[in-house]
Parts: sequence; C-alpha cells; structure tokens
Amino acid sequence: MTAISKEDDTVAQLMRGLGQKARAAARLLARASSAGKDRALRSAAAAIRASGAEIMAANAKDMESARERDLSKSLLDRLYLDAGRVEGMARSIDEVVALPDPVGQVMAEWSRPNGLVIQRVRVPLGVIGIIYESRPNVTADAGALCLKSGNAVILRGGSESFHSSRAIHGCLQRGLREAGLPEDAIQMVPTTDRAAVGYLLSGMQEFVDVVVPRGGRSLIERVLKDARVPVIGHLEGICHTYVHRSADIDMARNVTLNAKMRRTGICGATETLLIDRDCLPTHYRPIADALAAAGCELRGDAEICALDPRARPATEADWHTEYLDAIMSVRVVSGVEEAIEHITRYGSGHTECIVAKDAAAVRRFFNDLDSAILMHNASTQFADGGEFGMGAEIGIATGRIHARGPVGAEQLTSFKYLVRGAGQVRA
Repeated sequence: MTAISKEDDTVAQLMRGLGQKARAAARLLARASSAGKDRALRSAAAAIRASGAEIMAANAKDMESARERDLSKSLLDRLYLDAGRVEGMARSIDEVVALPDPVGQVMAEWSRPNGLVIQRVRVPLGVIGIIYESRPNVTADAGALCLKSGNAVILRGGSESFHSSRAIHGCLQRGLREAGLPEDAIQMVPTTDRAAVGYLLSGMQEFVDVVVPRGGRSLIERVLKDARVPVIGHLEGICHTYVHRSADIDMARNVTLNAKMRRTGICGATETLLIDRDCLPTHYRPIADALAAAGCELRGDAEICALDPRARPATEADWHTEYLDAIMSVRVVSGVEEAIEHITRYGSGHTECIVAKDAAAVRRFFNDLDSAILMHNASTQFADGGEFGMGAEIGIATGRIHARGPVGAEQLTSFKYLVRGAGQVRA
C-alpha cells in the first residue's frame, strides 16, 4: 500500500472541508428564492464593474507569468483580460439574471385514470465541481450559472489564471454576502497543487454530484479517466465548415473566415474546411485568399495542393487535429454524402456548418449528422451559450446523456416527480 504523504493528507483535509461547506450551502440554495439569487447576481456584476482595475492588475500578474512560461498565443488570448472583457463578464451575469429561474419549473403534468396528478419539476443537481484552464471569465460564468440554477459550486481554475480568478471570485462572494446567501455557495480551491484536482475527481463522491471540465485535451482526458462522479463536457472541438456547390460565394467566404479566424483558440473554431468539387473553380480562391490574408496556414489534400501552391500537404493526423491556432485543413469532397462521411469519421461531435442554398442538401446534413450543434449558413463560432440566449455557459457537452450542446442554467438541473392523490391505494 502506498503511504499517504503529509502534503496529500493536507490537501485531502482542505478539499473535504470545501465539500462539506458546499453540501451545506447547496441545501440552503435549493430553497432560495429567485429574487434572492438574482439580487446576489446583480451585486456580483456591480462588484466586477467596480473592481475592474483590481481584476486587470491581477490578470497582468498572470499574463507576465504566462509569457515567462512561454504559453501559446491561443492560451494567452484565453487568459487575457482588458476593460472590454471585464465588462463582458459583468454583462453575462446581467443576462443570467434576466433568464427565468429553472428551479421549480413544471416540465410536464398529467393525470392518471385513478385520479393521481403527476408533475415533473426541475431541481438543482446539488454540488458541481468545475475544473478549467486559462480562461478567468469561466469563474464568473460558472459561478453565475450555478447560483441561478440553485447549485453550490467548487471552482478549480488553472494555475495560469490563479490571480485573475481569485479577484473575480471575490466579487461573486461579495454578491452572495450582500444578498444574505451563503458565501460557501461559490468556493474556489485556494491552492495550485495538482493533488487538489485528483482529490476533487476521485475522493469527493459524498460531496460532489457532477464534474464539468473546461480546457485542453490533456485536462479532459484526465477528468474522464479519473472522475468517480458523472462528467459533463467534451473532449475536443474538431469543427467543420462544409461549402456546398449551391453556396453563395460571398457568404461562403465570410462565414468560413469568421468560423476560423475570429478567435482561433476557442472550441467552436472551425478546424477543417470541406468544399464541393463542383464549386472548387469558383468558390475556393475567394475563401483561401481571405484566410491567407488573415494569416491562416492552409493544409490541403492533393487536389487543393495542386490548385494552390500556398497549401501544405495535409497528413492523416491533420483531419484528427484541433489546432486552436491559425491553421486549417482543407479537403475536396464530391457532395454532401462524402462531407457527412468525413465528419462522421473525423469529427468530435461538437459543431458543424453547411453553407448552401439547396434545401435538400441542408436537410440531409441536419438529419444524417449527430453532432451536438449543426449550423446552416452561420459561423461555427456561434456555438456558445451566450449566443444561444442562455446568458452564459460553462462549456459545450457532446455526450448523449443529460446535457448536450451549450451547458447553461437549465442544463445544470435535474428533475423529480411530484405525485398528488386523494387517498388512492394500489390494488
């Protein structure tokens, strides 16, 4: 048997303490009024706006450390906060406030011949553990969504965003305090020790009901491997944009450019462009020129490389790769069926787009693909809870059980059945 070190024992005590406090807070939150939760969220948004300078100063420390560690451009982009992004966090909380409270919603109601009246009603999941990298805004989004849905949450941000996340977390706790709700409803793991992640995943079953990971492949693989509670999330975002032969050329160019280059480091960024052979002579050049002008490297199949000397030959690995960078793989297909076959083989079930005027092609694309999000004539970068009207999200789920697609407040609930009778007994 492996001996438990004093350090591991200290982390275990720390994490169990967080879990106990979260469980107690969850019981109180489940009974909290909608007005009380919204009051806490409005106060938190106001605190973020009032603390913008402090949050950006904390972020500057994280950015300096990240540059010293030579983190990639995409990770630096995820980590960086300016006044606009700080305001964006506060605005996301405002949008969560405006959402209906999912807790207590009657999802369905029916009566039985024996007079029983049955309701299916939304309830919180309980205690949620959220593990994330780089993005300090996840602190605000996750805290707000969990509070709105009546869940207590234990946040474990990445070491690279430690100072930023702590500053934002302080604003969330201020909101809870001012609304008279338990501050333990939103807790943050106060250490960067990696052992804390391991204990959260495998030693907290009595306290944590579900874990949501948000980060790179290595983090999510670890969570899926080690978690002893259900996991909501996705492994990677290998998203595709397919240009059908019926596509408007200008639309195809604009949608593809935005889908790849608006922000290359997000999970909804398109990684592979599929284009019909029939429209290759007319559609490819405007799209490729726009991508190249924006600094995107193209990696193409044999037909693309023969047509465009700028393209590097794509390898088999490219079709499997989530670049999270200004790189796009490009393949020529014979039509919608071959595009679907490629996406089914290489996709990750996240988000796919078809650019087309042909209604039959769109219908085939929508019916035959089983990714969590399918787009028609719209950038894959709309794969976001805020853009879906959810106020914010804590990730995109690609599984088929419980939540799927953007995970917002409603997706952080389960349900129970309420059965009302008048003295019925079963024969």
